[in-house]
Amino acid sequence: MPVNASLTFVGAAQQVTGSCYLLQLNQQQFLLDCGMVQGADQVREWHTFRFPFKPKEIDAVILSHAHIDHSGLLPLLVAKGFKGKIYCTPGTAELLPVLLKDSVNLYLKDLEWQNKKAARAGKKIHEPVMALRDVERVSELVQTLSYNKRGFPLLGVELEFADAGHILGSAIVQLWLKGKHAMRKLVFSGDLGNPATVLLPAATVIDQADIVLMESTYGNRDHQPLANTIEEFATALSEAFDGGGNVFIPAFALGRSQEILYYLALLYRQGRLKQRLVFLDSPMAISITKIYDEYLHRLEQADLDRIGYKKGMTLEQLLPMLKLSESVEDSMAINRVTHGAIIIAGSGMCNGGRIVHHLKHNLWKNTNHLIFVGFQARGTLGRRLVDGEKRVKMFGQEIVVKAKIHTIGGFSAHAGQAELLQWAKAIAGEPAFYLVHGEPEAQRVLQDKLADLGIRAQIPAKSEVIDF
Repeated sequence: MPVNASLTFVGAAQQVTGSCYLLQLNQQQFLLDCGMVQGADQVREWHTFRFPFKPKEIDAVILSHAHIDHSGLLPLLVAKGFKGKIYCTPGTAELLPVLLKDSVNLYLKDLEWQNKKAARAGKKIHEPVMALRDVERVSELVQTLSYNKRGFPLLGVELEFADAGHILGSAIVQLWLKGKHAMRKLVFSGDLGNPATVLLPAATVIDQADIVLMESTYGNRDHQPLANTIEEFATALSEAFDGGGNVFIPAFALGRSQEILYYLALLYRQGRLKQRLVFLDSPMAISITKIYDEYLHRLEQADLDRIGYKKGMTLEQLLPMLKLSESVEDSMAINRVTHGAIIIAGSGMCNGGRIVHHLKHNLWKNTNHLIFVGFQARGTLGRRLVDGEKRVKMFGQEIVVKAKIHTIGGFSAHAGQAELLQWAKAIAGEPAFYLVHGEPEAQRVLQDKLADLGIRAQIPAKSEVIDF
């Protein structure tokens, strides 16, 4: 029996970024995630972007985790009139202001630069569509709910978060939706974690559902075993050191940067790290690392034991050669180091941040190595480099690509195909599956694999609406 509800696939439908889904129930409207599409001209996108709903009429947002492609539109949602509650885990609540503040700051700086350029050309300039005050307002609207606790965000809606094992605070969203005559359970996977990921547990197994929105980022492939990944990483680092160059790692400030620091600490403890300088060149990653430090004692003890962790220690203490590059001057000074350094800098897809400045100065040197440790979405500089482009344009200048490019997929914080299938197979109740947060080719492969298990999954298009 239906519950008179509908679900609209607003974002991350047949693409990886921009997670956002609109639910309507009992004359109420609420969102699952409110994420930013990454890889485009973000300033231009902000000024042409229109929500396909009225923000003032949204009653609540339920957030799976803090990554910008799941949360990045929250400041704009608030600026456009949203006043409801934002439900998330305590870990997400701590991380959210750091990420959103950085995102809005980048937007404002880019807007200032583009307005100066437009003014010189006699063209129209744009007023900001949001401000840092909107980030503060987002924080004021946050309502936390711990894992495995039941919450009641709206009339006829029960909410429970389960650990997704993806990043600190990441959650699988479980919703019980009650209409006049029936109830349906909707499960949104958020981003399911890779069980091999250090510090975090495997994603929670869900036992029953009627409707499942499941991510499909790596629906067409598995990750290589972690031991192989670590060996590949160690070999690339050693090759760069022996060849007289530096290593540049474009890393997502949240999650991936902390994992890479962990693996560097592991190699250091094993006596296998030749480099004696490691720069964490991202103010946001530094702030997030300090939040991770507060949670370290609660994370996977077996992983911590491998790097000699004692209660109260920080990741910085576990990797003595780590240098935190807080200021722009600190970042610029790294360019004077020509050999024997590892530079971890944002953004992870090379579509902004300090990494692009390092690439401008170093991509053309054949002694340097560029190591990608995360997914590269279409439209990003990172994807173009991974796909083998030999010349790229940066800051209006053509740069030849001579640095050696490595892609190490085993560090991914996303579940691979086998883990996705295992997670889906465990859900009883013959639910209707909808594959989201993936590129079409990965989704089609996963759809076929699910069909082999007797699970019928659909691949919704953007703006598609289902009723239930």
